[in-house]
Amino acid sequence: MRTLKWIRELIFRNLGWKLLALSAAVIIWALVATEPELSTFATVRLEYKNLPEGLEISSDPVTSVVLELRGPQGELRGVGDTVRPAVVLDMSNVDPGEHTFAIGSGNVKLARTVQLVRSIPAQVRFSFEPRRMHSVPVRARFTGEGMNGYVIDKIVVEPKELEITGPRTRVGRVTTVLTDQIDVSNVTGTSEFRVNVFVDDAFVRFESAPEAAVTVTMKKRDR
Repeated sequence: MRTLKWIRELIFRNLGWKLLALSAAVIIWALVATEPELSTFATVRLEYKNLPEGLEISSDPVTSVVLELRGPQGELRGVGDTVRPAVVLDMSNVDPGEHTFAIGSGNVKLARTVQLVRSIPAQVRFSFEPRRMHSVPVRARFTGEGMNGYVIDKIVVEPKELEITGPRTRVGRVTTVLTDQIDVSNVTGTSEFRVNVFVDDAFVRFESAPEAAVTVTMKKRDR
């Protein structure tokens, strides 16, 4: 008897609120059930997670894909307002070399009522390499030499080398890094310039601030 009484109290406790919640759920279900189903294409960002420490992506990155989606009209029109679609690739098991990732429901984040029909492309491929750090010489570049009768006599670059990092093969191709051009057309003695340094590979980056101090000494051109 006590069990029956407890069940009865559980059912009828806050009965008004429970009926109100049930009515709201039924109304929402009815609206969704009667809403026309549509399909659309959406360009979404491609994300990744769990890239192993010490590995670098060395291929041109794929940053977005096109998803064909199907769902209630209201949900499709609001794509991006609530649950923003995204493709998330798990790279935890990759090692050096090429790896292909299939894009499907397992790695696509969508609202509950929206279905994935297909992805364009259906697969993406990345190349992975071990990370390498390497110090390379800094080479200063100049413009305007000789315009005032003076030529460069001495150049001092500090630091002489900068450390770069990135995919192993790409770092191995970099033999020097270059400063921005320094205009010496009006220099007659010794001047110091602080300039930025550039590495000519988008996959390679500097470990520290890419700056250098360049001291230039000019001399009168021999006649």
